[in-house]
Amino acid sequence: MGEHRRGANLPSLGGFNRTVVLDAVRRSPDGLSRVELASRTGLSAQTVSNVTRFLIEAGMIAESGTVVSGRGKPRTILRLEASSRYAVGVHVDPAVVTYVLLDLAGTVVAETTTSTPTADDPSEVVRTVASAVDRLVTSAEVDVDAVLGVGIASPGPIDVDAGVVLDPPFLPRWRDVPLRDALAEATGYPVLLEKDVTAAVVGEMFLAGESSARNFAFVYFGTGFGVGLVVDHEPVRGVGSNAGDAGHIMVDQGALAGTPDGSGTRGEVGAAVAPDRLVRIGRSRGLALSGGDADDDVAAVDRAWDEVAAAIVAEDPTAIGLAQDIGTVMGNAVVLIVNLLDMDRVVFGGPFWSRVSSAALPAARSAIVDSPLLVPKHPVVVDESERGADVAAVGAACLVLDAALSPRASTLLIRR
Repeated sequence: MGEHRRGANLPSLGGFNRTVVLDAVRRSPDGLSRVELASRTGLSAQTVSNVTRFLIEAGMIAESGTVVSGRGKPRTILRLEASSRYAVGVHVDPAVVTYVLLDLAGTVVAETTTSTPTADDPSEVVRTVASAVDRLVTSAEVDVDAVLGVGIASPGPIDVDAGVVLDPPFLPRWRDVPLRDALAEATGYPVLLEKDVTAAVVGEMFLAGESSARNFAFVYFGTGFGVGLVVDHEPVRGVGSNAGDAGHIMVDQGALAGTPDGSGTRGEVGAAVAPDRLVRIGRSRGLALSGGDADDDVAAVDRAWDEVAAAIVAEDPTAIGLAQDIGTVMGNAVVLIVNLLDMDRVVFGGPFWSRVSSAALPAARSAIVDSPLLVPKHPVVVDESERGADVAAVGAACLVLDAALSPRASTLLIRR
């Protein structure tokens, strides 16, 4: 561990034009010819030729057959070499730390988990995470020089500039943990730190390909409830990169209110759908869930949530009803965000959401699109992430891919 030293900065492709061309090829699964690249990017034929030569020599794209289109000589198709580069994603959750290895196309090629360290000793946290990262790369038989870096998705608040996890409410002993720089030192990889909901948004945007929505809200349901936003193809991070805390939105809790008639009580959505509270509600409705009185134990809550998921698969009406109530309450909260930002797409995801989505998503969709409070008159698409429970870890790896591979207009600024 720690023998491959390559500094703290993410590698660069060395120019805006290179990232533009690579991004266009990456988003076209069937590949593109040089003529098509020139047309899509607005670059000259000579520039495209020079850039593609560089990317071929770097092993990031490859010529893959020819196509005949009209008169003239056949056009050579260029496709992404997905196995030429990789990125590691790490999601720090109160119950478990998830690690994924993504190739250049964003495909998960390896994954693993470890128990979440208590952070009483920050150096032990770094050793645990660094060892797991090294094992992940080694077990996948990936050359360490092909790994672009490591992205970390952590509950907030975080200090992005300093690379420090400050004091997440569900990780009480994780206070002022200098995770980014210490992990970079321990692994030798460049490291990025991002709030979990923002990482999930970046992953959703990066992996959407040509169908990427310009504006959307990502509803993240993990240990906490958050909403990530993408506006004009850019994630909204806020001044301190801690945007996304939506748990204090007041909402009609409906059947989750705990009142005899199951209605009429308003409260904060984050508290209403807190996983430990939902486990208690499930038990009160007759679901046989393990954990007993250990609802303050995040691991016990996680196990009970697995049992809720299994009950939904078994078509238990009580479990299905609980999931539907969860979806309805979340949907009621999201209506306010759709109204505020005039969104036309909402995506649900996260480690707890993925286990109840089959029943919760239709209820959330109905709560949003059929709401009498909905202001926008255009259609609102409501769907779920395809990344599953690992959405934050995958998003963390996509932070690295996005930083290294996606074109940024800021690189065109003239600096004196």
